[in-house]
Amino acid sequence: MSKRSINGRDFTAMVLAGAEKLQQHAEHVNSLNVFPVPDGDTGTNMNLTMTAGVGELRKNHSASVGQSSGVLSKGLLMGARGNSGVILSQLFRGFSRYAAPYEELNSLQFAAALQTGVDTAYKAVVKPVEGTILTVAKEAARHAVYLARRTTDINELMSEVLAKAKEALAGTPELLPVLKQVGVVDSGGQGLVYIYEGFLESLAGGRFTDLDQGQAAAGTASREPAAVPGKPEAKPAYVPVSAQSRLSTEDIEFLYDMEFFINRQLGSPGAKAFDEDQFRKALSVNGDSIIVISDDDTIKVHVHSRAPGEVLNLALLYGEITQIHILNMREQHRELLTAGMDIAPSPEVFADIPEEKSGAQDPAVPPADDLAPYGFIAVSSGDGISDIFRSLGIDAVLSGGQTMNPSTEDFVKAVSLISAKHIYILPNNSNIVLAAEQAKELLEGDREITVIPSKSIPQGIAAAFAFQEEESADSNTGRMLEAIERVKSGQVTYAVRDTKYEEMDIKAGQYIGISNSKIVAAAEDLLSASQALLSRMVESGDEIITILTGQEAKSEDTEALEDWLGANYPDAEIEIHAGGQPLYYYLFSVEA
Repeated sequence: MSKRSINGRDFTAMVLAGAEKLQQHAEHVNSLNVFPVPDGDTGTNMNLTMTAGVGELRKNHSASVGQSSGVLSKGLLMGARGNSGVILSQLFRGFSRYAAPYEELNSLQFAAALQTGVDTAYKAVVKPVEGTILTVAKEAARHAVYLARRTTDINELMSEVLAKAKEALAGTPELLPVLKQVGVVDSGGQGLVYIYEGFLESLAGGRFTDLDQGQAAAGTASREPAAVPGKPEAKPAYVPVSAQSRLSTEDIEFLYDMEFFINRQLGSPGAKAFDEDQFRKALSVNGDSIIVISDDDTIKVHVHSRAPGEVLNLALLYGEITQIHILNMREQHRELLTAGMDIAPSPEVFADIPEEKSGAQDPAVPPADDLAPYGFIAVSSGDGISDIFRSLGIDAVLSGGQTMNPSTEDFVKAVSLISAKHIYILPNNSNIVLAAEQAKELLEGDREITVIPSKSIPQGIAAAFAFQEEESADSNTGRMLEAIERVKSGQVTYAVRDTKYEEMDIKAGQYIGISNSKIVAAAEDLLSASQALLSRMVESGDEIITILTGQEAKSEDTEALEDWLGANYPDAEIEIHAGGQPLYYYLFSVEA
């Protein structure tokens, strides 16, 4: 059945289907990481980014494709995590800019929106690399623009766009030699292909379409079984569900959807001790859908309630209430029915977005004259590392690193908590720099923000050490950029799969040493891998060797490594700190 245009309802269904398809295959996308490390996270980052976008779209979708795409773009922009998530958000940011004035998009307009998304994403990346998600999006959009002049059928167009995206994905190893060497396609490109698969399934009425070239190219082909005569067809991977129309507005008993935070430290001196079980029971008297997440300083609360005033009075017993959001779900339901928007995917298909804790509190922002000259945000991957950053004067420490990249919104919120004229951000991971830069762009004009592109924890620590409070911003920026260039970073983890990297045949379970984004050592035991890595990192004249021990590092291994360093590099000063980072036994820093 041909389709000559898509409206906001169609677009919403496409996005929900794409998000579900990506969620289903997030682990496969993770497995395509070039390095066989245990924290490949492209799939996780793209999934969480789409989850943030879908969350906004589910709350605010519209019959207008322009409005719906704008809502999606906002959610993706704020929820973007990792380089792949940021690029994904920029693709749909450009799409929404083109679509903004339209109630519906025909094939020519849909293709133009895809192309505008590609143009926007390329501009957002300082040094675009071909053989990545950018290439897949570019080739697919270019083909869409060509084909849209020859067909008015959006279904046919999307089918061809998907086929071209998979063809481009299969070609990524020819553009990035490291992909060919390791035997995988680009992980971000694969994630985009899954989203496009969901788009096509939605347009085709939810039926599965067997177009698995991309998976085959990745060496992990996975096809649906062929239909067997006389046997019922399998259920579709995604079927849009008309849920709201089946529910009466008056049936919504707990009509106020409430979300807020309780700041324990800003409460009155007589604030009650917090008993989570008792608090939940009190909320349940007039509410349901209760979620309470608490730590020593902050309590996050979500509840559907009949009596919002009673909920807030109860919360005030424990501290000061911040970030209050209250929605009338009956009102929302009436609007959805009026607009004819009754799409509701099963909530369990979307990932939960973990809460990130900031090291800063939530004070009232003082007048500009009272602002401190400088403030700092740093990303940390372990409790010990967080303590080091705080000891260096970092105001807000975001939990992150390879295992969980902070979102753009995490940076935006952290900036809002710091009372300073000029704020520096230390991402401390190459996969977090783009999200930090995106936050800076969103806040441009409101605050002075500089992102120091630190790509490792040692670089971030070196930059913090180089900072001088009494110097100008330009001088400090120069000092910190020089500092991150001087430090050499290394890390030791283990391989999760067999792979061939350059001249090394790496086996699953071996310990691997990584220096400056290259695997330089692999061994059966941790000490040998660590020694081989340090031998590559330490040169004549290097004066300081710092070791940050991870959660799984054993004291006897660390002592043996320290003895080896003392014997082989007697002139170097050796510092050892408990970093507490997961998955990486050691983080090394070497400085002249």
